[in-house]
Amino acid sequence: MRLRSVLAIVTAGLAAATSLTAAGPAVAGPVAAPSANACSPAVSIESYSDALDKTTYDNTFVGNLSALAVDRDGRIAALSDRSSLFTLDRKTLKPTSVVNLTDEKGAALDSEGLVVDLPHSRLRSSGGTPTGTRLVTSETEPSVRRYERDGTLVGGLPVPDALKVAPAGRATSNQTFEGLTLLPGGHTLLAAMEGALSGDTTGIVRFQTWERGTEHSDFRLSAQYGYRTDTGLGVSEAQATPDGRLLVLERGFTSGLGNTVRLYLADLRHATDTSHIDTLTGQDGVGLARKTLLADLVNCPSLGAQAKQPQPNPLFDNIEGLTITGRTPDGRLKLLLVSDDNQNAVQTTRLYSLLARLPHTVNG
Repeated sequence: MRLRSVLAIVTAGLAAATSLTAAGPAVAGPVAAPSANACSPAVSIESYSDALDKTTYDNTFVGNLSALAVDRDGRIAALSDRSSLFTLDRKTLKPTSVVNLTDEKGAALDSEGLVVDLPHSRLRSSGGTPTGTRLVTSETEPSVRRYERDGTLVGGLPVPDALKVAPAGRATSNQTFEGLTLLPGGHTLLAAMEGALSGDTTGIVRFQTWERGTEHSDFRLSAQYGYRTDTGLGVSEAQATPDGRLLVLERGFTSGLGNTVRLYLADLRHATDTSHIDTLTGQDGVGLARKTLLADLVNCPSLGAQAKQPQPNPLFDNIEGLTITGRTPDGRLKLLLVSDDNQNAVQTTRLYSLLARLPHTVNG
């Protein structure tokens, strides 16, 4: 997603952010002793790496990274919004391969969301492990397309007319499918819109889902949900947790001040299906996703990082991608985040390793 200035200056205070969240269906679990690297009681940062910044691999610029996913062989898939899909070594995070993605006419994508799905064919990796196809969003239309590991386009998913960019629909260019995730069980796919549709209240964005009956059937349009972002922020990523909730990154940029990035936990269990609701205004009777603030990342220790432009925390940059890479023995989720440098001299391609302890769910 290209950087845009927002009209409102977003403060970094945790208290202000917390006041924007409705009472959610979650309560905090046991709280461990604060870590020296704590961003909040729930989230800590372990490390960061600028090793990929302004590098090339196989004559391809390694940057503009908008999404991450764990591949079926354990390596990391990293998607550039300039149509390049990299494979990164799990330990070194250095590229080991790259493929170029195109649409049906051979044109480049504004590729933003990534999921590694079940194998589409009998293609297997050299180690004998079935490789997954890649589901990739493009903000241009928007679209969700399926690719083989080698970049071969093998199909696409239907998109509701209202979510298409105007004049075909009510979406704004560069404000469409920014996040993509597969819920546990592999039957539900979810794409997160970055911004609101024309006619919807600013800050209320739509999450579109698709369902499939079996592993061998493709996805069909299903329910849609509303999610309210903090003032001046948009959704840059959504990632399903092992229990079916969502980690949601909200991000904004203010010229001269820098980025705001907040990590939320969202729950769709009591949200209304909005697929047949023309406009979302926060009206009575329409339940939005409930969200709980896990961390305002401005409060993370900087770990000695440096920024190339003004930032409220020099660790920050334009963070767009998030994936879950595993668990710690005590149950915390291991998160890997990445920033999109927009191939800009004053921005950085930076990878972040975080740990997150999720609050417990409450039944009902």
